[in-house]
Amino acid sequence: MTKQASRRLSKADAFKKIAAKRTVRVLDSLRLLGQCSNRRTYEYTDVQVNKIFREIRNAVRGAEQCFKNSSKKITFKL
Repeated sequence: MTKQASRRLSKADAFKKIAAKRTVRVLDSLRLLGQCSNRRTYEYTDVQVNKIFREIRNAVRGAEQCFKNSSKKITFKL
């Protein structure tokens, strides 16, 4: 086995590495967004807040759906 081949991550290990980093980044971004709730510093409406969290929920559902659909085979029937 060559050095390059021995350093390659398995697909499962690569997933764990990348998914963990990206999850931490998403959680950090949400924590930062939460800091925008300080009314002494920022002014916002309930409509704006609802719009933000509706979009976040839609994005989470979309990402989750990608995982659910990735194992399904695409079929075509006439």
